[in-house]
Order: sequence, then C-alpha cells, then structure tokens
Amino acid sequence: MEGFAALLPAEVSSLFAFIMIAISFLTSFTTAAFGIGGGVILLATLAVLLPPVALIPVHGVVQLGSNAGRTAIMLRHVQRPALIPFTIGSVIGATAGGSLFVQIPPWLIQLAIGLFVLWTVFGRLPAFGRRHVFAAGAFSSFLTMFFGATGNFIAAMVKTMKLPPLEHVATHSALMSIQHALKVVAFGILGFAFGDYLWLIVMMLVSGFAGTFVGRQVLDKLGERYFSKVLNVLLTVLAARLIWSGVEGYLAG
Repeated sequence: MEGFAALLPAEVSSLFAFIMIAISFLTSFTTAAFGIGGGVILLATLAVLLPPVALIPVHGVVQLGSNAGRTAIMLRHVQRPALIPFTIGSVIGATAGGSLFVQIPPWLIQLAIGLFVLWTVFGRLPAFGRRHVFAAGAFSSFLTMFFGATGNFIAAMVKTMKLPPLEHVATHSALMSIQHALKVVAFGILGFAFGDYLWLIVMMLVSGFAGTFVGRQVLDKLGERYFSKVLNVLLTVLAARLIWSGVEGYLAG
C-alpha cells in the first residue's frame, strides 16, 4: 500500500485512488453499454475526490483515452465531413474557455458542475445538425473547459444527423476525442502538472479499457430503461453533493 501511495500526488489518498480506478471501469462500462453517460458520472465522482484545479485536466486525459479507443475500433464508420468544422470551432472555444478558467474560484467550478450535471438529467439539451457543427464545436469546447463532460451536448448534435447506430457512436467518439485532446493541450499550456497524476491516469485508463470490453459483452443482457433510472438517481445525488461543496466553499471564502 505504501508503494502504491508513493505513485500518487500528495493530495490524493490511496483509498480515493482505488475509488477513481473503479469508477473509471464502471463509467467506461456505462458508455460502452449505453452509448453515453459515463463521462458525466466520472466527472461528478472525480469532483468529490480530486482538488478542483486537477478535476477537468485529469478527467480530460481519461476521457481522451476512452473515446480514442472507441474511435480507433470504429474508424471507418466515422462521418469525416463533420471533423474539420468541429475541430476549428473547438479550437476557438477551448482557447476562449481556457483564458477564463484560471480566473474562476474553485467553489464556483464545483457549483457550476453540479448545476450542469442536474441539467443533463432534467434539462433538454439543444439540438444541432450538420449545418451547425462549427458552432456546436465552439460552444461545447468553451463549456468543456469548465464542466468537463459535454458528451450529452455533442450526442444531441450527432443525433440530429440521423445516423445508423454504429456511425452515431463512431462519430460521437471521434468528436469527443478531438474536444478532449484540445482541452488537454490547453491545460498543458496553462501549466497544469500532468506528470504528478501520471500513474493515477494510467491506472484509470487501463481500468477504463477493461470496462469498455465488459460493457460490450453484456450490452444485450441489461435493461436500458431500468439502468437509466439508476443512472439519473446517482447523477442527482452526486450533483447535490457538488452544489453543497460549492456553497460551503463560497460561505467559507
């Protein structure tokens, strides 16, 4: 246990690390089995266990690995005409969001993420079609610098393209890979020390790959409606915890 702890940053306990590795497995399983949802659960969980300054960067690297793996497997099914306008929009959005991120206090990030998670559960996300890929890339990449998990937002855009299931999952994964890659680069430029979290990230990526594999095996055996209800309850509880932490931080400050 002491050797394991030596691989972790000082602000992350061994218990918290084990929880995050397990959650990476479970959330990758969720995304593989149901196409979406894992990123938001991972974000909400990490927000409770990680320092606010490390939350979005670490989440971005883990999600980049997860989405890139799915993209590689289904590469020939990606709708490539959407990639260039989305990438250009994402560069603009990530740049604008990154310039503001360093000015935001930690309590506000926790509060905003909690409200965003509630929105993904109870709100109705706007729909974007093929003609709005550039705008969707810019807006979602701006949001992802603060909220991390905008997979539901991108899924809403891809859904309006009316693609077959395999093309939908492949295109969604490719767009999310682009967005998370740009986010990781942006935080690297901003000076975040990814090296301090290297081993934690590697272990979460490995467990995430295992979760993806298992999720695909049991996809046809689980009831999506039942699981969706459990998912929404879990997200609501985690969001409430984040909002409470944000309010406490505000009152303490």
